[in-house]
Amino acid sequence: MNTDTKIILKPGREKALKRRHPWIFSGAVQKVEGKPELGSTVAVTDSKGAMLAWAAWSPHSQIRARIWSFNPDEQINESFFKRRIQRALDHRMKMGLPEHTNAWRVVNAESDGLPGLIVDRYAEVLIIQLLSAGTEYWKDTIVDVLAQLFPGCSIGERSDSEVRSREGLKLTAGIVAGKEPEDRIIIEEYGTKFYVNVRQGHKTGFYLDQRENRQAVARYIENKRVLNAFSYTGGFGIVSDLKGAVSVTHIDASGDALDMADANIRLNNLNPDKHELVQGNVFDVLRSYRDQKRTFDLIVLDPPKFVESKAQLAHGTRGYKDINMLACQLLETGGLLATFSCSGQVDRELFQKIVADAALDAGREVQVMEWLSQAPDHAVDLAFPEGLYLKGLIGRVW
Repeated sequence: MNTDTKIILKPGREKALKRRHPWIFSGAVQKVEGKPELGSTVAVTDSKGAMLAWAAWSPHSQIRARIWSFNPDEQINESFFKRRIQRALDHRMKMGLPEHTNAWRVVNAESDGLPGLIVDRYAEVLIIQLLSAGTEYWKDTIVDVLAQLFPGCSIGERSDSEVRSREGLKLTAGIVAGKEPEDRIIIEEYGTKFYVNVRQGHKTGFYLDQRENRQAVARYIENKRVLNAFSYTGGFGIVSDLKGAVSVTHIDASGDALDMADANIRLNNLNPDKHELVQGNVFDVLRSYRDQKRTFDLIVLDPPKFVESKAQLAHGTRGYKDINMLACQLLETGGLLATFSCSGQVDRELFQKIVADAALDAGREVQVMEWLSQAPDHAVDLAFPEGLYLKGLIGRVW
C-alpha cells in the first residue's frame, strides 16, 4: 500500500499499539507526512520509522487515527472488509444466535477489528452505524460487502449519533440498499416478540445488548410485583409477565416508547390490565412512590447513559446514586434490584461503589447475586477494554 501519507509517533508512544490498542490520540502524533484525506488510510510508524500499522485518518477528532490492521502487509480494500465482516459473522454463528433470536449484532466496531462500524440485524433488515471517519470513507464498500453476505436483506443507516460530529462528519440516516423497512419490524428472542422501529428507535432500534440480561432477571420474577424503570418499549417488563410476574409498572419519559410497549404487550397476547404504563421523569415518579409508601418486589433500573465524558463523571455518578437509592427505598425487605449502567466511563468497580453508597444512604444492605454484562454478540476485544461498557448486577436488598 501507499506509504506516502503517514503518521509518525512521538518517542515511546508506540507502546499502546504494540499491545494492540486500536486508537492513536492527537498527543501521540509527532508528525504527519503527506496530505491525507478525511478517513483515508495512512501508514503508522514509530519515531525511528519502523512500520506499526495501517489506520484511518481523522484530523478533527482527539482520536486522530483508528487502526485497521497491525499487519504491515495487509491491503485495506474490499477484500479486507469482506474478511473482517465474514469473521465477525462466523463468530456469531458459532454462538448459535439464530437458534434463539432473529435480531443480533453482526459487527461490534473496534472489538471486531472494524473501528467505528456497528451492524445490527433485525429479521431481514440490517442497520449500520458509521461512527468514524474511516468507516464513512469506506461506506460504499461496506454496504456492497454486506449486500453480498446478506442477500435479500435491506440495509438502513442510523449514523445519527453525535459521535460523528467529533469526527467532522454530518449526521445522516436513511435506506442505503434494498427496500424501505416496515414502520414496525417484528423480532423474536427466546420466544418473546417485540416491535422495533429502526428509523427512530433508541440506538439502532432496540437494546439488543440486554437480551441475555432479560433472561437472567426473568429467573427471579415469579409472583413478583415488578417495577420496570426507564422501560423504553417494555423489554424487561414483558419478559417479566411471561415468566410469572403478578404485575408490571413501566415508567418512561417517552409517550411514544410507552405506546410501543403497549403494542408489545398485546403482540405477546398478554393481559394489558397487568401492566401500568406511566409517562414521566423516572426520578420524580419514584420519589412520588416513596412518599406514597408504595413498594415493589423487584425493580429494574436500565437508565440511559448518564456519563458521556470524563467531564460529566461527577454529575453522572450522582444520578446513578440517586436512582439506586430511590429503588432501594421502594423495595420490600428481601426484594430484588436489577440495576445497570451503560456509561463506558463508569467501570464495574466504580459502579459497585455507587450502588453500595446508594444502599447505605437508603439504610439498606445489598447482597450481589449475579454480575451482568452486555450480550455476547456485543463482543469485547481484551486489548480494547473500552468495548466493555455495559455492567449490571442483581442484588437482594435487606
